[in-house]
Amino acid sequence: DVKTLRDRTGAGMGDCKKALEETAGDMDAAIEILRKKGAATASKRADKEANEGVVATTTSSDNTSAAIVEVNCETDFVARNEEFSSFVRSLATHVLATKPASIEALMASEVNGVAVQNQLNDLLAKFNERIEIRRFEVVETSGGFVADYVHNGDKLGVLVEFSNTNEGLSAVGRDVAMQVAAMNPGYVRREEVPADVLTKEREIYAEQMRNEGKPEAIIEKIVTGRLEKYYADNVLLEQSFVKD
Repeated sequence: DVKTLRDRTGAGMGDCKKALEETAGDMDAAIEILRKKGAATASKRADKEANEGVVATTTSSDNTSAAIVEVNCETDFVARNEEFSSFVRSLATHVLATKPASIEALMASEVNGVAVQNQLNDLLAKFNERIEIRRFEVVETSGGFVADYVHNGDKLGVLVEFSNTNEGLSAVGRDVAMQVAAMNPGYVRREEVPADVLTKEREIYAEQMRNEGKPEAIIEKIVTGRLEKYYADNVLLEQSFVKD
């Protein structure tokens, strides 16, 4: 019975044995006790920092929609645990299928008949550290294509939406998503850079040139060149391709 309970909940042998003793062998009641233990763990560790975790993505079969989910924990040991990462991957699939409006709606929804909150409590009971669903996003496109990429280690994930679908876009899409993960561009094209950002960059570059003693006559030319470098660093379409 202890082994069966452990297989069903993932909780430790000692916790399973204690729960079965408390419930006189009632399996369902023992599961409830373990879930309550998880909820108690969440309350007890609410002030702990959950700075580790996993990012997971998933796309629909036709690549017209995709979901990305971040779930945090306290330690890298838990983040690298297969049961934890499997939970995050299944959560991404569930988010894409149900498109919940908020974290609260996601927690109340059910996966295979079990509320996400209860599944989270099961993990809390097993690992005894703070675990929280930090955020999620669903990207949908009409007549387009969504590519996803998760960087090795599952700490960084990317979704990129393309405006239409062509043969061979899958490989290109993954490359572009990889580019975003590696270079973290702030904008797709230079026209998207806000005017106030450009003004501030110009002010900084000009002040740097004056501090270096450059004559005013050439400062504007140098600043213009520096802005081109800013675009090359921060605008996706103007960045050097990381694979080339």
